[in-house]
Amino acid sequence: MRQILANRYLLALLVVTAVAAEFGLASVTHPAALASPRTPAAARAAVTAAVRACPAPGSSGATASGVALAAASTGTGEARIARLSPAGSAATPAPLHVLTRPGQLALVNVSTAPALARGLTRGPSLAPGSGIPTGPARGGVMIQASGSMAQGFEAEQTAAGGIATASCQGPGTDFWFVGPGQKSVANIQLYLMNTDSQAADATVQILTDSGPVLGSTDAGIGIPAHGLIVQSLGKLLRGSRVVALNVTTSVGQVAAAVLETTSGAQPGVWLPPAQAPATSQVLPGLPGAIGPRQLYIAVPGGDNAQVKVTAVTARGSYQPTGGSGINLPGGSAVSVALPSLGGIAAAIKLSSNVPVTASIAVTGGPAGAPGAFTAATAAVQEQGVIAGNPGGPGSGSALVLSAPQGAARVRVTELPAGTGPAPVAPRVVQLAAGHTVVVKLSPPRALGRVFAFAVVITPLAGSGPVYAGRVTSVGGVVRSILPVSSALTWVPLPPVRSALTTALS
Repeated sequence: MRQILANRYLLALLVVTAVAAEFGLASVTHPAALASPRTPAAARAAVTAAVRACPAPGSSGATASGVALAAASTGTGEARIARLSPAGSAATPAPLHVLTRPGQLALVNVSTAPALARGLTRGPSLAPGSGIPTGPARGGVMIQASGSMAQGFEAEQTAAGGIATASCQGPGTDFWFVGPGQKSVANIQLYLMNTDSQAADATVQILTDSGPVLGSTDAGIGIPAHGLIVQSLGKLLRGSRVVALNVTTSVGQVAAAVLETTSGAQPGVWLPPAQAPATSQVLPGLPGAIGPRQLYIAVPGGDNAQVKVTAVTARGSYQPTGGSGINLPGGSAVSVALPSLGGIAAAIKLSSNVPVTASIAVTGGPAGAPGAFTAATAAVQEQGVIAGNPGGPGSGSALVLSAPQGAARVRVTELPAGTGPAPVAPRVVQLAAGHTVVVKLSPPRALGRVFAFAVVITPLAGSGPVYAGRVTSVGGVVRSILPVSSALTWVPLPPVRSALTTALS
């Protein structure tokens, strides 16, 4: 009898350990699984690994960039930055940099990757079953964090001056991007990155303002192990005003990124990934800068959508397009001007009878960009981290925090770079229900200099859902908006039920 009981307890322990390991890896791409902070410690599993991929660091020319990393935790761990291979490699690439200091901002310069081998420069091939040019890309890195460095972890690619241009994405099986079509930007490029040791297989489906692009379903795109490929979509999308891309995988996982630019000689803008289609969406981080706002919405199903738009501002919430909402055709991507929101800091809440997803553009962005963008994202759970906040002259950063439902309290903590001075003391920000608050961020200062820093946003106990975006401006012009996603340190474990002992009896 004792042997049977021992076996039961041993197997239960093994099941919990296996689930903990699974959640430790999956949590970085599935933040919605997070439970209440009141979840008992025995029902939690610490995040012990995180993976990110960035397409631009190591590239040459206008897209060349570095990496900003931060982990809102203490203890021991490391983050290894390695190049993605244009040809792919089953072996894990040797690291370019190894970082071992959680709780601080790290700014890493990534040297330009070697030129593509002659066999890889003979012009892009066509993806199977499509006329889309597809080929290897020069540059791109993968980041593997472990131990405490994986907890509350965030990575972003940075342009000159340390301005974060895009969040580095974790691998997944489903990505959405919504933004301007080829009418506004000459070049639209899709980057697909594989951080695993096995090849992945992806499919891309495209919607435009004219409906689904006939024959555009691009299936069977092979992404080699530890590899990076790029697709040039400009010719396929010629004449489009709005475009929505859906990247899915049938084998393995990938990280996806989309670059839009009016000229290949200019950096352009990396579109933020949008939340998967749903009947309720929130787009955070609209700055108070003057200029038009353009909302881009994708309706992927066949049914028409009736979308209600609510602006959550410092003065409360209202419908900038009227209470009757907007009627949109199914199977299309459309744009809607929101002129009344010019100069108003806000979050945009979308409510629809069918699932939709969206992004929104404001005036600004890097050279060659059709604007600066934010996209639909989930509420911040446990905490959110923005790594790359510049301290250079003429630049400034602010948080746009919104509480579209209940009132909220948020703690804002600024983390210094490894060589920087001590940060300012944390602040607690109060948000009334249905309101937005703008928090100006203060870079650490010492000896007349300002330093780059990271920022941590922590909703406090009892808060309603909080949505956040970080806005960086240079010379009064918005250069970058980053929607803030959750940076987790732990995930809940499913309970071990009595059915387990029944199965063992």
